[in-house]
Amino acid sequence: MLRLRLRSADLCRIRFADRLHPVGTALLASQALCGPPVGVTAPVLAGRATEVAGDDAVRAATAALRHLLPAQGRLPDFLTPLDGLESVAAGLDAIRATPARRIRADVTVAYADLPPSPLRRRLAAADPQVLDLLARATSTWFEAVLAPHWADLALAHRHQVAAAAECYATAGLDGLLGGLHPLIRWRAPVIEVDTWWSADLPGTGHGLILLPSPLAGSRPRVLVEPGRPVLLVYPVAIGAPVASSAPEVDPLARLLGRTRAAVLRRLAEPGTHTTTALARATGISLASASEHASALRDAGLVATDRVGGAVRHRLTPPATHLLNAPRAT
Repeated sequence: MLRLRLRSADLCRIRFADRLHPVGTALLASQALCGPPVGVTAPVLAGRATEVAGDDAVRAATAALRHLLPAQGRLPDFLTPLDGLESVAAGLDAIRATPARRIRADVTVAYADLPPSPLRRRLAAADPQVLDLLARATSTWFEAVLAPHWADLALAHRHQVAAAAECYATAGLDGLLGGLHPLIRWRAPVIEVDTWWSADLPGTGHGLILLPSPLAGSRPRVLVEPGRPVLLVYPVAIGAPVASSAPEVDPLARLLGRTRAAVLRRLAEPGTHTTTALARATGISLASASEHASALRDAGLVATDRVGGAVRHRLTPPATHLLNAPRAT
């Protein structure tokens, strides 16, 4: 049991992660989906992971991931960084930038019950070649399993945060923290988490970031780093939203592709839509958001204006008509 004693400064800085971390999610998911789907609350992704496991080329390219990550339990903390939210590449850069001393400490804890191997020893020694091997395997796994559903996962995350905001508005902080997950108990000012490790720790004074995830595994995860907000990742069920825009049921996704359709649908929502806002809302990189907006603009579906230093996008009448067109039955 992990007991986290929040300080007054922490209580004033409780917030939800504004989006899923591509690399952190991929590494947690690759562990959660490698065995029986205990605690996995995204059946569509469990099915996709099974398909990938049968692909010899992908399986070979991701072998290092399966060997270097414990099959269950605590992961080395540096593999789920707070930095690098923008893209898979940014997340992997954040992992590579981890000081060698931190890597050795984190791996030693996570590997306590694993038999040693040459590759594991090299990771514990912060060997740059092994970090690169792990990065390539993670990127391949993300593209094969998560990328086809990433826009849907991002949408489901926004729904989870919106539901939590409504809970906070009606039940207050006690209602929010007390209802996060059965393995999380709130006894103000202490959060008790039945996670993969035990400790009695003070808060960092930099707040608490809450991250609901359908791919956290069977137990909540906690990342505590001095000088940074505490990160609490907890399992949630998302059910149908993960498959809601699958190609076979969404004609717009069949026409434009899942991600581009998600960008177009996001532009139909209220608010100011800069390229940066589109990237965050759909869980893609800034460069990818710019590319999709440009393609939609070339097709006459998006108009772009520059206001000061920001580029803002809006739907054109043909795009509005396309989104409102009835589906054939």
